[in-house]
Amino acid sequence: MASREISDFAAEEERRVLSLKPALAPKRGRYGDHPNHSYDLWPAESAESAESAEFAEFAEFAGPVDTPGAPLVILLHGGYWRYDRMHLTPFAAYLAQQGFDVLLPGFRRSGGAGGYPETFDDIARIVDTLPEGRPYLLAGHCSGGHLALWCAARGLLPEDSVWHTRTLPTGVLALAPITDLEATRRDDLSDGAAVQLLGGIEEFEQRMAEVDPLTLLRGAGTTGVPTVLLHGAVDEEVPLTQFADYAAVHQDMRTVTLPGIGHYTLIEPGAPGARAVADTLWEMAAAFGAHRPGAGAGTIAHG
Repeated sequence: MASREISDFAAEEERRVLSLKPALAPKRGRYGDHPNHSYDLWPAESAESAESAEFAEFAEFAGPVDTPGAPLVILLHGGYWRYDRMHLTPFAAYLAQQGFDVLLPGFRRSGGAGGYPETFDDIARIVDTLPEGRPYLLAGHCSGGHLALWCAARGLLPEDSVWHTRTLPTGVLALAPITDLEATRRDDLSDGAAVQLLGGIEEFEQRMAEVDPLTLLRGAGTTGVPTVLLHGAVDEEVPLTQFADYAAVHQDMRTVTLPGIGHYTLIEPGAPGARAVADTLWEMAAAFGAHRPGAGAGTIAHG
């Protein structure tokens, strides 16, 4: 397949966002024994102090904090299941400034210790362990959006699946997500990332049935989890058909389309796309009683 061609706009957006300086988290913790079983946490409204001297040494702690009145967001990073979470730390810090407790976990990834089944084992363990009984919003960008949608669909897995659960996220926000692994394989996104995730072309079809959001949703029509799919109208990284095809199957999902926004500015602190993400998270958090400090600002337009 020929190399992907993108516009100057998309190339500049990608360069600008992925070159941001990583943000130090005020706190961190672990949820397992593997070196990748770690997470960073930004308590609400503490992000401005994350790079101060008092946080120069990380403080290990046993579990997430509970800032009074702050919704918990578990944020799953993208990178086509291969790359680490450092590129998403500035956005995590930004969301903390918007009033959220933000937990950004690591997990075993393709090309290293992860892929099928380890990546999915870790994501299931994260959401089954780290909320500690709190209502929470699960948000993910790109391949992290795929993992978030998969978490919402775990209740649709056969009951004998190791990943089946009846304890699902309170809500899911999928940001420009990979929704269809077959289409991702067909379009050869990121040089065979979907095939690498599932361990090779020979295993692809069988394993896809367990971990592909679109496949799991067919027939059921809903995961039962309040879900919003938010994407930019000029995303050149993930084909727009992935968003439309998933929305056509998920009968009660809400779609937010942002005019003039690409793939990466959804996670660029302070950019219009990132502000829309924060607005949407607060709208979703209101469903379980959270109140935004200084509420009264205008709402965003929905596609």
